Amino acid sequence: MFGRISMLLLLGFMTAGNAAGQIVPKAKAELGKVLFFDKRLSQDQTVSCATCHDPAAAFASKDALAVGIGNQKGARNAPTLLNSALSSSYFWDGRASTLEEQAKQPLLNPHEMGMTDETALVARVSAIGEYQRSFRRVFPRDGITLNTIANAIAAFERSLVSNDAPFDRFTRGNKKALTATQIRGLELFKGKAKCSECHSITRSVSLFTDAKFHNTGIRAKDLTYEALAQRAEEARKQTDAAKLAHDPAFSDLGRFLVTRLQKDLGAFKTPSLRDVELTGPYMHDGSLKTLLDVVRFYNQGGNKNPMLDEKMIALNLTEKEMNELVDFLRALTSDGVLRLVQSSKPQTRERAP
Repeated sequence: MFGRISMLLLLGFMTAGNAAGQIVPKAKAELGKVLFFDKRLSQDQTVSCATCHDPAAAFASKDALAVGIGNQKGARNAPTLLNSALSSSYFWDGRASTLEEQAKQPLLNPHEMGMTDETALVARVSAIGEYQRSFRRVFPRDGITLNTIANAIAAFERSLVSNDAPFDRFTRGNKKALTATQIRGLELFKGKAKCSECHSITRSVSLFTDAKFHNTGIRAKDLTYEALAQRAEEARKQTDAAKLAHDPAFSDLGRFLVTRLQKDLGAFKTPSLRDVELTGPYMHDGSLKTLLDVVRFYNQGGNKNPMLDEKMIALNLTEKEMNELVDFLRALTSDGVLRLVQSSKPQTRERAP
């Protein structure tokens, strides 16, 4: 499986660099790939990075909420890592500004991979002969540290690229790349459905996201605004956004956990729509199972609450229009990623040998 991933997603990325202008050194990315799939980096040796970011699920997860060591259910859905090199912030609340910072947090979080601290992680990795040799070659000065482990994993994650969907061929001039239904869906996406106001389309490699944070009211039906506000006051007394993000009592506060600004209460990052057909369930809490469910949610204008984003209004789409919109979203599926998903075996939680 590793070789297939390399062939499909890494090959042209090593020397040419990515759209962010970064060169991904081959040796570092290859080491990061091995670390990414290694369950020995978790406390009980049952969870790897790939457990929640599974190639068989387009580097996302089929679980509504991420599940860590000891089958601990998290509080948020695991987003895809595809095209993460082009992101400006990470996690649903944007609390990490680099992929290296993002890679560190699951390793040491008790709800995810559960290593107690950096010393325990470094000791575990240092005890493996394969890694002793690899780190000496890739990081001759620093060796095995939390920073170099995260650096290697981030290098692999930067190599995961999706940019060969029917939509891409259409924008390059192949007008037959989309069906008539998908073209109508694209026009709805840019027009009546107002999707592009947040899932923006750019002239370069469009990620279909404005990279901003919006309150869509996804949890308002289950949690009153008053309850959210009360929890916000409790959260102000604590400073660890990563810890609060994994706490069901506070997770729905979203971006507020990072900024502590009232305007960010219940706001979450706009996800990329690349390969969205393959990355369900959807929303930060994994509460919507299908793309049609998502479109219907937006068609009703989200769920009302005092901090609802001003862009969230009823769209009055017909059933036919909603299905056309979903059909267009399927045109954002990369051919290479689809082949990878179809040929990959889902990750398991069997203990590493």
